[in-house]
Amino acid sequence: MIEQIVLEHLAAALEVPVGMEVPAGTDRAAQFVVLEKTSSSRADHLCTSQFAVQSYGPTLLAAMELNEQVKAAMDGLDELDEIVSSRLNSDYNFTDTATKRYRYQAVYDVTHY
Repeated sequence: MIEQIVLEHLAAALEVPVGMEVPAGTDRAAQFVVLEKTSSSRADHLCTSQFAVQSYGPTLLAAMELNEQVKAAMDGLDELDEIVSSRLNSDYNFTDTATKRYRYQAVYDVTHY
């Protein structure tokens, strides 16, 4: 599954917890990354998946800095055999107003086998 490949790649590249959901019991000072596949398609035996990668931090600056690390890791995803390309679609401040947690979101288009 492409989600597992991307998740394992990010977990190996980053020094913070990486998961598919917000870790239970985390406080607002915690730094972590949440990966979510938002869509996928297939044509000519190639798949394209779009991922939203959310970087959480105790401050807006910390979330932004973690987002830069996430982008560097996602840009290197195409070094894996299963990945054809990994392209940044957009990234932006995505602070969660409901929980008042600082976060940034990077959206990537990943073409894979």
